[in-house]
Amino acid sequence: MKEREKEIIRQIPAPLLLWYRANKRKLPWRDDPTPYHIWLSEIMLQQTRVEAVKEYYTRFINALPTIEDLANCKEEELLKLWEGLGYYSRVRNLQRTAKTLVLEFNGELPSDITLLKKLSGIGEYTAGAIASIAFGKRTSAVDGNVLRVITRLTENPTPISDTAYKKELQETLSSVYPNEGKDCADFTQSIFELGALVCKPQTPDCGNCPLKDICQSYQKGTQKKYPVIPPKKEKRIEQVFVFLLQTPNGFAIRRREQGVLKGMNEFPSKVVFDETPKSVLNEWGVYEFTELKRKNYVHIFTHIRWNITCFWVYTDEVPFDTYDLDEIKESISIPTAFRQCMELINEKV
Repeated sequence: MKEREKEIIRQIPAPLLLWYRANKRKLPWRDDPTPYHIWLSEIMLQQTRVEAVKEYYTRFINALPTIEDLANCKEEELLKLWEGLGYYSRVRNLQRTAKTLVLEFNGELPSDITLLKKLSGIGEYTAGAIASIAFGKRTSAVDGNVLRVITRLTENPTPISDTAYKKELQETLSSVYPNEGKDCADFTQSIFELGALVCKPQTPDCGNCPLKDICQSYQKGTQKKYPVIPPKKEKRIEQVFVFLLQTPNGFAIRRREQGVLKGMNEFPSKVVFDETPKSVLNEWGVYEFTELKRKNYVHIFTHIRWNITCFWVYTDEVPFDTYDLDEIKESISIPTAFRQCMELINEKV
């Protein structure tokens, strides 16, 4: 990083803090920024929009108000609380870490960033966010918003996937932090907020930016060139059959034993090549059945695209556990990739 860029970064804190305190959004975890609340919100916000997270966060905290409650929560209840947020390894790591905190840290998150990074599901970014926002430490947290803001400010052409640049930016930002305390917490959030509200990916609102006077890309009209994003790899495409198998005792559900969403509940499914719905059902020992309805839809994972056909089928008996529809809706967690099949039932009802 050039000295010119470092000088620009040194000018950020004062105007950005003033702007943040006048313009920040009201978010539930900001009302009571305890370490637990900040940790939970940061994990939920990974890969998920703020507006989508708010309702989940409030419901989760109401159900599990302490780290000890999280550690002791039954898995099915935990997954149901998380249902719809996706990336379920996040909530499993949350509970794994909660159990560690209860056993080794008296049920509290440590303020030391080195200790934080040793906990399951807490990497460099999340540790920095917890340390600065919850504990007021002089340490930065560099995410996509921060990279976008800084590369535009400095016209830095380094691809944002470059780990060496990210590390240097983290160190440079940390060096310009205010004194420990609330200013540190606000400064970390101010860069996030600027990226979310003003320095947006496609439509930056440069006229309302508190940093426009020092922003190199604004002055040269090059905002759209930054950040430099490496080309994405093409997603693998899989054809998937999902079966709503209805019996006199309810609908079939099983645990996935492999692949994406391993360990999660599902309506029985299979990645198919040249199989037919009948051949898959026969494979499971279901020979007599009536197809009621079907639908097609797409579900996108990070590296995979599922082209899904869901079949609602009635049969007398299945080799899986069955549950009443109301029980499924109220207490059985079903990932979004499969939950969309339930729309078939709702359509008929």
